[in-house]
Amino acid sequence: MDASYKSFPGVAGTLRAEDIAAQHWSLLADDLAYPLAVLRRSALRHNLAWMQGYAERKRVHLAPHGKTTMSPELFRMQLDAGAWGLTFATIFQLGVGVAAGVRKAIIANQVLSAADLAGLRALLQAHGDLQVWFLVDSLAQLRLIEQWSAKQPVFPPFDVLLEIGVPGKRTGCRTQEEALALAQAMHQSPAVRLCGVECYEGNAAQCENDHDVQAVTDLVRRVLAVVRLCDAQHWFAADRILLTAGGSAVFDLVLPLLTTGSLSQPVAGVLRSGCYITHDHGHYQRYLKLVEQREGLQDSLLPALEVWTMVQSVPEPGLAFLTCGRRDISYDIELPMPQRLARAGVRHMADVIATPPDWRITALNDQHAYLQFDPSGVVPAVGDRVVLGLSHPCTTFDKWRWMVVAEDDGLVTGAVHTCF
Repeated sequence: MDASYKSFPGVAGTLRAEDIAAQHWSLLADDLAYPLAVLRRSALRHNLAWMQGYAERKRVHLAPHGKTTMSPELFRMQLDAGAWGLTFATIFQLGVGVAAGVRKAIIANQVLSAADLAGLRALLQAHGDLQVWFLVDSLAQLRLIEQWSAKQPVFPPFDVLLEIGVPGKRTGCRTQEEALALAQAMHQSPAVRLCGVECYEGNAAQCENDHDVQAVTDLVRRVLAVVRLCDAQHWFAADRILLTAGGSAVFDLVLPLLTTGSLSQPVAGVLRSGCYITHDHGHYQRYLKLVEQREGLQDSLLPALEVWTMVQSVPEPGLAFLTCGRRDISYDIELPMPQRLARAGVRHMADVIATPPDWRITALNDQHAYLQFDPSGVVPAVGDRVVLGLSHPCTTFDKWRWMVVAEDDGLVTGAVHTCF
């Protein structure tokens, strides 16, 4: 990494991630430029252990969604923590994961273009121990795969999963009749092997407990009905039926699907939550409070990702501008949320305080955040550092080619890079 990476110190030359700790940079010494995306190591470790432990207690596999971070270093952490594999959305993302050591992968998306099918075949040929499953949700997609395969040299059929969807939402078969017709066609196809069934329950959730329980339960029942009918017809090709679901919001509600019994073959239940590794301060935090209530948990995940900014101007009472904008932080679900204030000159985390409840970000430009505050209360000053929390970490990761990893005392001890 070097000064071509946003917020990397311009005087630091070129460094590898393993060289970062030796620089003794501190978040409170202004050693790095603002804005700065920061991963808190203690929270990362907590989240990795918590989610892996949860999956093991529930007797399901964990295949975190790699599109959240697209960071090889974080992929490695997830695998080292015990993840069964990783999930991706595209062949490009899969290639990044394979280079990082992933050998079991679900592509939770349709694969159908000639270039992507050829790319997947090349990865499978280059890595004999690589297993990949992707989604099929229509006869039209299956026909494209078959047409492409018919023109290629002899190659084993692709392993695929039947996708069941939610009406009005994202991809997936809408009716049982449609799903069964497609499953039978895949069973008979020389181009694919039907290995299981997939759904994404996040499409059904609204962060309202009664609604979410009913909606996701209905989806699980629909999927299980299709699974049982396919199993009765012996349409699953593998010796283990792969059933997979799970975003990062209501993953507890799909466990009855992933742990179902009474089938002719064993089930491999795979949970695909991705945002758990960093969690957030808004969207997923609200959902996880409901998971805690349903599961009787005392705590769960911790926010591990934040963006440090500096107050660059206070042009009028009640309005300040921070060095952070749409190019730097998530805003697709809601605007960032001030979390902590480190006054100019503060050098110890013990002196960093929570921001007043009246402070809020009301707008973002490309490079500016509008911070509104009560001018009769705590007033930000030029040079102060304001730490921002966020909703939906995915769209902060894709704005950074690197992120620092910091300890609780503010010492920077590492870094990760991203591959978007």
